[in-house]
Amino acid sequence: MEEEATSWIRRAKFSRTVYQPLSDLQPDLASEFMSRMTIRQDRDSILNLKSSTSSSVKHLNSLKHSDKFKSRKESLWTKYFGHGGGSVTAVETAQVEFKVDLSQLFFGQKLAIGAHSRLYHGIYKHEPVAVKIISPPDDNKNEAITARLEKRFTREVTLLSHLHHQNVIKLVAAIKNPPVFCIITKYPSRGSLRTFLDLHKLEHKSLPLPKLIAIALEIARGMEYIHSQGIIHRDVKPENILLGEDSHLKVADFGIACEEAHCDSLVYDQGTFRWMAPELMRHKAYGRKVDVYSFGIILWEMVAGTIPYEDMIPVQVAYAVVVDNLRPIIPPNCPPALRALIEQCWALQPEKRPEYWQIVKVLEKFESSLARGGTLNLVPESTCQDHKKGLRHWIQKFSPVRLPKPKFL
Repeated sequence: MEEEATSWIRRAKFSRTVYQPLSDLQPDLASEFMSRMTIRQDRDSILNLKSSTSSSVKHLNSLKHSDKFKSRKESLWTKYFGHGGGSVTAVETAQVEFKVDLSQLFFGQKLAIGAHSRLYHGIYKHEPVAVKIISPPDDNKNEAITARLEKRFTREVTLLSHLHHQNVIKLVAAIKNPPVFCIITKYPSRGSLRTFLDLHKLEHKSLPLPKLIAIALEIARGMEYIHSQGIIHRDVKPENILLGEDSHLKVADFGIACEEAHCDSLVYDQGTFRWMAPELMRHKAYGRKVDVYSFGIILWEMVAGTIPYEDMIPVQVAYAVVVDNLRPIIPPNCPPALRALIEQCWALQPEKRPEYWQIVKVLEKFESSLARGGTLNLVPESTCQDHKKGLRHWIQKFSPVRLPKPKFL
């Protein structure tokens, strides 16, 4: 216990990952984040997260701090922040204000890196979190890029702050201090769907059909809710689906998500070619059905046990999909009903793709069919074409569930 109290290094009880405070990070991160940010030396002036979700954040027993530990902690912070200090600028939305107590933010391993962002596994107030740090390259002083990143950051935090669903990742806190921005979300410690699928691939195991349908249904329910709120995700892929400890999957990473009414103006943002709908690749007008196309590719990936277009680079994928209308080859052992759903989701014409609420109903019927007889047969002794007709017939009978769409500021 003494070692834990006198060291800046903490080990989380749920993981063997070593976590560090901001001040112990390597110079590249410290310089881009901490040197551009100041906090008050008086810790009482830093407000905790204030939101309707704050009551659900569980606190573990606080560590006992020795005088030696407190002294070292103070010296580490003052290395980066002057005693005069400023305040951490928080993100403000119409209903909620998020602020971060940096003394309780610890970083673990780097999970991903992008052109203007880095994603870390971390600890905030003793809970596992994902920490996304957004900033332009150190050698790039382009104010337009900084303005673009700020707009993207504000949009992501605003959207996340309005989303509350068991299949959507939860926002914890955010910091806005141009040109550096930070978004902290809950981090389900079981990892991503990508990790889960890769593990099955390494073990040469196929995903059991009941498990496949259960996963698909969780994703579809999350996306149904997201679309009901007037939001298009635009980057639905296994890397952005997280496996929660509560057995629910979470749709995550809203970095390029947008309000459906305003998506056309955001042409500079892109998703990922392997899961991207043709109309999005062409920079043509598009709607929420781009997310349905991506879902069709994910369904195929779970059936095939490999990433789509594995032998092609992303640019080749884009050309083949746009010019040749290429789709991955569906394995012959795929149940005809599931094959029909996949093909309908990735149809070339967006209007021929189902809505997510329709997909949920189809998958629920799949699930009940498996529970009763162990198969997905919609029509006895039917052909694949019959299954396509059966799906269309089901969808035509469904009545849409309309939920009020919030207005984002």
